[in-house]
Amino acid sequence: MKLRVGDNVIVTAGKDKGVKSEITRVIPKSNKVVVRGVNMYVKHTKPMMGRSGERTRTERPLSTAKVAILNQEGAPDRVGYVVDKKGVKQRIFKKTGNAVDAASTPKKSAAAATAKKTTAKAKKSTKKSAKKK
Repeated sequence: MKLRVGDNVIVTAGKDKGVKSEITRVIPKSNKVVVRGVNMYVKHTKPMMGRSGERTRTERPLSTAKVAILNQEGAPDRVGYVVDKKGVKQRIFKKTGNAVDAASTPKKSAAAATAKKTTAKAKKSTKKSAKKK
């Protein structure tokens, strides 16, 4: 999927056509994105014991066909890929040829990735020791 979290986009179709905002979530399996403040729906909650009923506004996913990424000039553009001499794949704008800012896409830190691996290993070892007993 060529769109990522943090990309600035413009809605090209639907009731929110022309709205410029930022992608908050990407759903590659269904080819959809959630855009901040766009495609808002009201969810009604019934009153329960000890809680009053309420209406909450939520953002619903949009098809990627209904949004276009904005380049540095603020114009709608398409995204392509180019492989560097080092072999690094990079996103570029089709019209301008400029690279899409890497700073706008958050990446996992190396420390967070290693911490996740160590906790997964610890869980596996405790499960094995519990089965032996």
